[in-house]
Amino acid sequence: MVHRVSDINLTRRLLEQFLVVADERHFGRAAERLGMSQPPLSQSIQRLERALAVRLLERGPGGVSLTAAGEVFAVDARRLLDAQSAAVERVRRVAGGLEGDVRVGYVSILSHHYLPGLLRAAAEQLPGLRIHLHQDSSANVADLVRSGELDLGFLRDPSPLSGDLVSWEFAVERIAAAVPRDHRLAAADSIDLAELRDEDFVLPDATALPALAQQVRLACHEAGFTPRSRAVVDDLTGLFSYVASGLCVALLSERLADFPIPGIAYVPLRGDSPHLRTSVVALHRPDPDEAVRRLLELIARRAAD
Repeated sequence: MVHRVSDINLTRRLLEQFLVVADERHFGRAAERLGMSQPPLSQSIQRLERALAVRLLERGPGGVSLTAAGEVFAVDARRLLDAQSAAVERVRRVAGGLEGDVRVGYVSILSHHYLPGLLRAAAEQLPGLRIHLHQDSSANVADLVRSGELDLGFLRDPSPLSGDLVSWEFAVERIAAAVPRDHRLAAADSIDLAELRDEDFVLPDATALPALAQQVRLACHEAGFTPRSRAVVDDLTGLFSYVASGLCVALLSERLADFPIPGIAYVPLRGDSPHLRTSVVALHRPDPDEAVRRLLELIARRAAD
């Protein structure tokens, strides 16, 4: 009777038994190594040969030798066992957050300050994770995390979140005045925000950059004035462009001074108002998978250092 491949139950135990016999070339030694008696081992190999309809071993008084088919089957049996072990290990690593894909969203300039260090640390400590990056506006990053299209987002000072998202602050940045390079205050060591009350401002759009827009409004209100709008833009590039043009000023994170843009000077703002500080947060859904948890733990360790 010829058996179909689907009829043959190539269990891990059976393959291991065959490979030990193939290594030892002797049923007695193989049985001893396997911790079993010889008759059941011989019967197992005979069942395997009948199921395959192929002679795998040549029996002799001094032991056994592999047939040509047996030599080939031994190679493939080892591959099967290795593949099975790898599959089990892989699924355990994925379940443990040590392997898999993580989709990370971020807003523009954060990629220069925080992502390089995180990617390097993840490559060293979580080499099985593949991190896919997506740049977008704050509002869109939050929406994509909420919908499940992104696993993790990095934002500055997100607006109040609904219960379907969780944010965790891992860095704090100061707000500075961004002024044209030839502005009267450009060379000052520091200024009070009220000194800009008579300036034209380029303001962040409340829809595209809600957190920054609210922060600018509250900080200026606390300083005793309402910023006079020269323009409203929906990204940092627009803010930079208007300030560099010499037409107006803006309020931006002081960390942006690390990336000099021609025509712009950053002047520190005095005071300890909470509106002069901006949080950098990791954003995720309330029940993140293990890979995201591992990344959050890595971020926490880096923040602590």
